[in-house]
Amino acid sequence: MGRYVLRRLLQFIPVLVGTMFLIHYMTALGIQVTGNPITALFGPKQPPPEVIHALSKKYHLADPCFKQTGNPCFNVFVARLGDYIHGDFGSNFRDQSVIDLLSRRWPITARLTVIAIVFESVFGILFGVLAGIRKDKFADNTMRIITPLLIAIPVFVLGVLVQLFIGVYVGVWIGGKPWIPDWVHSIFTVTYRGDAPWLSLIVPGMVLGALSLASIARLTRTGLVENLSSDYVRTAQSKGLQRRRVIGVHALRNSLIPVATYIGADFGFLISGAIVTEGIFNIPGVGGLAYQSALGGEVPVIVAIVTILVLIFLTFNLLVDIVYAVLDPRIRYD
Repeated sequence: MGRYVLRRLLQFIPVLVGTMFLIHYMTALGIQVTGNPITALFGPKQPPPEVIHALSKKYHLADPCFKQTGNPCFNVFVARLGDYIHGDFGSNFRDQSVIDLLSRRWPITARLTVIAIVFESVFGILFGVLAGIRKDKFADNTMRIITPLLIAIPVFVLGVLVQLFIGVYVGVWIGGKPWIPDWVHSIFTVTYRGDAPWLSLIVPGMVLGALSLASIARLTRTGLVENLSSDYVRTAQSKGLQRRRVIGVHALRNSLIPVATYIGADFGFLISGAIVTEGIFNIPGVGGLAYQSALGGEVPVIVAIVTILVLIFLTFNLLVDIVYAVLDPRIRYD
């Protein structure tokens, strides 16, 4: 296992460098087509050309390659890569350090993602187990009707509906009841509150994890139905093992292998998908920062965010592979 983990860690390097170059090339191409984003900062009242040139040089935008459409600007990429190796991720156009911006916003997005992961994992597996052990009965049929609806509804539509119902109706009703505790108010304000950093993110986290909950429930249900009809399960039942132990230890353990794959990959998707959710619920996380940076053409911020997202994807994919060996003893990597 140790050599396998080491090989995977070494594979992180070309993937990260390749992703960073791809993002660099896309942003460089955007600058070549739309023009220097520095000029857009001043609107119709442009400063002297010397100021534009000085700012462009500061943000690595003064290279002549940005005036040649299709030029990959390798020299700019190599220079930026050298800065990243030394821990310098640059700054945005307001001279704010990218590291400082991310350090303030990442905890908020991380809390939102953790809430979504816990919500979708616990309830998705629970609903999938209930549907799997009651195949073709009420619980199973209900789950098979509700989950496609959740998958079909876009996050931005579900978020707006939840915000309207919870914030306008439930939230207003709760706000008019002085006997209701303040922590309940924090949950149903449907916007971020610094004095309640976890409670105020519960509803947005549930919205963010709703689609994945439906997928996890269906994966768990399908795997459990398949494994309950397997020979090893019938053998365990014939030996007199309790049904709870047969389902929980034997059948469910094998059924969770595809679920673990989905959850591991979904962690990165949830962080990137938080851009929409954070926008709907006015959450000052990384999603809002990524959106603002994309509109403003702030290349250092965009590259830093994407690089961290890719690193998270790679890390959790590695953790999923390790979990495989725990869930199924037959899986070995060395």
